[in-house]
Amino acid sequence: MSPTEPEGVPGRSTTRRWRNVRLRTLLIWLAVVPTVAMGTQVTVSADRLLEQSAQLRSDVEAAERIGAPLYTLMVDMQAERTATAAQWAGTEGAEGELRVRRAATDSAAAEFGGLADDPSRSFTEVTRQLEKLAAYRQRADTRSGAADSTLAYYSDVIGKVIQVYQQEFSHAEDAELAQASRPVVSMLQATEMVAREDTVLALAGPSGELSFVGYDQFVSSLGAQRYLHEALIVPHLAAGDERFYERVVGSADWQTKTRIENAVLSGHKDTVSGIRVPAEVGGWKSAHANFSVQMTTLNIDLARSVLARGEAKAAQLQTEVAWLIAGSGGGLLAVVIVVVFTTRSVLRRLRELHERTVTVAEETLPDVVARLQRGQTVDPEALPAVSGDRDEVGRISDAFARAVAVSVDGHRRLAAERHGFGLFASGIASRTGNLVSRQLSLTEDLQDTFGHDEALLAQLMRSDQLTVGMRRQIENLLILAGGEVPDPHTEPMRVADLLREAAAEVEDFRRIERQALDETSVEPSAISQISHLLAELLDNATRFSPPRSKVVIRAELVADGLTVEIEDRGPRVSPERYEEMNGRLHQAPPYSVLAQNAHRLGLFVVGHLADQLGATVTLRRSVYGGTCAVVVLPAELLLPTRGETPPEPARHEPLVPAPAAEPDTAAADTASADSAADAPAEADSAADAPAPSDPGGPVPAGDREPEPVAHTSAGLPSRRTKTPRPAPAAAPAAVAVVRQAATAAPARPALPERVPQTHLADQLRAPHAPETKVPQDTATPEEVADAWADYEQGTQTVEEELRRDQA
Repeated sequence: MSPTEPEGVPGRSTTRRWRNVRLRTLLIWLAVVPTVAMGTQVTVSADRLLEQSAQLRSDVEAAERIGAPLYTLMVDMQAERTATAAQWAGTEGAEGELRVRRAATDSAAAEFGGLADDPSRSFTEVTRQLEKLAAYRQRADTRSGAADSTLAYYSDVIGKVIQVYQQEFSHAEDAELAQASRPVVSMLQATEMVAREDTVLALAGPSGELSFVGYDQFVSSLGAQRYLHEALIVPHLAAGDERFYERVVGSADWQTKTRIENAVLSGHKDTVSGIRVPAEVGGWKSAHANFSVQMTTLNIDLARSVLARGEAKAAQLQTEVAWLIAGSGGGLLAVVIVVVFTTRSVLRRLRELHERTVTVAEETLPDVVARLQRGQTVDPEALPAVSGDRDEVGRISDAFARAVAVSVDGHRRLAAERHGFGLFASGIASRTGNLVSRQLSLTEDLQDTFGHDEALLAQLMRSDQLTVGMRRQIENLLILAGGEVPDPHTEPMRVADLLREAAAEVEDFRRIERQALDETSVEPSAISQISHLLAELLDNATRFSPPRSKVVIRAELVADGLTVEIEDRGPRVSPERYEEMNGRLHQAPPYSVLAQNAHRLGLFVVGHLADQLGATVTLRRSVYGGTCAVVVLPAELLLPTRGETPPEPARHEPLVPAPAAEPDTAAADTASADSAADAPAEADSAADAPAPSDPGGPVPAGDREPEPVAHTSAGLPSRRTKTPRPAPAAAPAAVAVVRQAATAAPARPALPERVPQTHLADQLRAPHAPETKVPQDTATPEEVADAWADYEQGTQTVEEELRRDQA
């Protein structure tokens, strides 16, 4: 096989090319092929008819031009032959008659020679025979040789003339004209036979005696001319010509001719030297002179009749060609019109079918699938229905309608299965949420009971924070299952408090640095969803960034609403990776995609919440090389904060001050440097704590200040709403440190209070035990050690995620 020869089964590419030909092209070819075939047939037929018409006109023209001279030549040759026979027999006055006949023959031969110059015609033999005329005349004058051979020359020339006449005017290509020309040729032959009889009787001369050869020629000529008249002339004459023929045959001269012929046949006498004819032959010459003129007139009329019919036939053929061309053109035009209308109709129906198919595929079917996924009903009239049309396009439309129905049924079953799985997941989340709520209640009871033990309290707060993370994961499951996180808030919340609440949901909250806004608040109905969305992004930022780095969250007002930016110092991410993650944020994935990304469902949860809020979330590379998450909340969710003084510029502050207690263990020695570095931030936080609000009298909802937030000894915000009770005596040093820090710096807002189960769905709520307030306490060395362990765990998590992405 050559390098340029295509591989595969021979002919398959040609078949594929034919299958790929457009239907419009096939329909055009369907019209073009019959049209070309019909046009070719019409052209061939018209050309044949025109050629036949031209041949007829050529024959008619040749007959009109040569027919008369040729016929004149034949008659003059016959007369000269008879005069030559009379001279040879010694008839009185034959020499003068012969000179007249020879002059007439020379004149006819000269006229024929001037017209018979067409080499394509069959005039050559006649012309060649005429060239011998002088020689045979001399033989007749000198009487050299036999008379029969000299007279045979004249008969041969006349036979050649009759043969030319038959060839030129037989019209063999037209049966009708050929049939009409038969009497003309037969009449010429019959006339020649009568002329031969006349020549034989003239050769008898005054003696009235014929040779045996001459008598045989007379008898054969008589039999031939009678046969020609009876078999080939009379049956083929037209009505007018037949009446004229009957007048000629019924004339006295013709009767005399017939009587003399019969007398020669029956009254002849045999002699030693020949045959003696009866005396009646004396009246032959005058009778022949009279009826031969009438026969010549009949011959000319028959020839003219044939020529007229040939002319009419040629005109008829031209008319047929005109009608053929007109009819074929009309037929072709009708075919073209039918094909055009058929093609347009078929293509229009196919185009409508294509448009309906595209509409169903791009608009109707996605809308139906989306409605089914949302658990809504689908109107059957919105789907294509089976029409029952029996033509091909209708069957294709019905097949597509059945395919759409099967597809919709499949999506309906999938939606039902997804809805069932959502209910199943919601049930599991509800049961698990109840357990988590009970665990949180138990942790709070333990905090109330053992709050004097700083080490135990730190561990309890650690457990509380992990349990809060578990609760958020359960809410994630509820969100992905199609549920919503109910919002128990009834009052607007300041953006600064909202950021604190979202940060409090994150396990590694100490690394979060806020830039708060106080002059803007958020609608109560969206607080929990926004808080959960931000908490997921903050948790993702803290887990995928170095343990010692900060995560900055800032909020600013923009033209479209409120923008919240969360920026970390995490690893570098490729643009393709950002595109993939943003895709998760902008569309709800199917369960198959969720199953493949079960270890990173936070982005899907953020996407669901952003879709419910009408917000947009975009991930991009930050100027520090990490990742920056930009959340744009619509202006419809924002309210101006009422009863507030003009806001101060945004402050950069950590969410919770770092512990500053004196270490008394080896773990404390390890964390002493971190505690010393975070001491100023702790002092700022304590100085900014607001004074307790006046408990006397109700405050309007619009002017109500944020409630003061109590803190535990570990520095975490407390979820209790009761009045804090005095701190136990077991932690006087920690209380002293906190008070000293509070007096050393101006007051600043504290962390918001986290109320149990406020972010849970109805299925996850459960009653819990009454809560008691515990006093704030400084961080213990054990807590510092736990924080360092969290940093190491975060580092390991980042490394594991990077290895997983690279794999």
